Amino acid sequence: MKKNDILMIHGTNYKKMTKELLAAAGLAEMIGDQSKRVALKPNLVTAKHPSQGATTHSELLAGTVEYLRDNGFQNVVIMEGSWVGDRTGEAFRAAGYDRVCRMYDVPFIDLQKDSWKEYEAKGMRIKLCDQAAAVDFMINMPVLKGHCQTTVTCALKNNKGVIPNSEKRRFHTLGLHKPIAHLNTIARNDFILVDNICGDLDFEEGGNPVVMNRILGFLDPVLCDAFVCDCMGYSLKDVPYITMAEKLGIGSTDTAHANVIALNSPTEADSKFTMTGRVKRLASYAAPKDACSACYGSLIYALDRLNEAGKLRKGLPPVAIGQGYKGQEGEIGVGQCTSCFAKSLKGCPPKAADMAAFLAENWK
Repeated sequence: MKKNDILMIHGTNYKKMTKELLAAAGLAEMIGDQSKRVALKPNLVTAKHPSQGATTHSELLAGTVEYLRDNGFQNVVIMEGSWVGDRTGEAFRAAGYDRVCRMYDVPFIDLQKDSWKEYEAKGMRIKLCDQAAAVDFMINMPVLKGHCQTTVTCALKNNKGVIPNSEKRRFHTLGLHKPIAHLNTIARNDFILVDNICGDLDFEEGGNPVVMNRILGFLDPVLCDAFVCDCMGYSLKDVPYITMAEKLGIGSTDTAHANVIALNSPTEADSKFTMTGRVKRLASYAAPKDACSACYGSLIYALDRLNEAGKLRKGLPPVAIGQGYKGQEGEIGVGQCTSCFAKSLKGCPPKAADMAAFLAENWK
């Protein structure tokens, strides 16, 4: 796998999908020596089930541990420190990680209870938990989701979990963006396995999940988060820590020249829509017919961007989306399945940013 590769797999058998993606990435060869200490770092921000859109699904951890064990890696741990105000142990049980640890006999390290040291992080002094600093290979397992303060959160911000609570509080006093960028000069990002199953629309703590049923793989955390902006319809200027991290030499924001490797294609059978609150209101502007999760989820993000711009109003024709529109004519649609419509945006699926721009110009 190369630094500008983006691996993508769709479906609802999350453990199986995880193992297939890691095999395609060549993760075992990437790690090398089987005696290395390999850590899985999920997102356990709060004590909620992953279906709420806040935390990494336990099936991704199970699939990763199985893959590692199948390839001879026994020195595997799971580590995380939830956000200030929540106990990591409670989040650990709510997400079902206790069952994973019992099933595979994998230790869990609560980084809220860990010791720490301070490091030079390219112009900032930052505290890093000792257990996180000691691993040989770190698999960063963030949830692709919105965030009320930083707009989006994924690979770069997920590493806040490897610093002590006192440092998390300090990050907030510093405005989050600069310290998050500098943190990633000392926090490991050896491989990034992104839970893009049902991340929340705009809150880190969940409540409005957007179903995508997709898992992504990256080597570059900056490319990862730049791609997240494309997926959610934001520009890089909306999330300053991404370009800050690029300037610090952590990675590249060049998604235009990224190599997207789709390991399968999204299908209507992968669709599992759980709509609450704001997501349900946004979906009222769409007319789905056998729509796959990845395409429908992208449309929800695009509609949210249009809503923020004040461009959603009663009387707009519903946006057609889904395989049920193949060969049919209509007014306006997104995705290649609506190619026969008077106005249609190509792509399978199109990015939310492209959907938002297309609808802003053509949806009257």
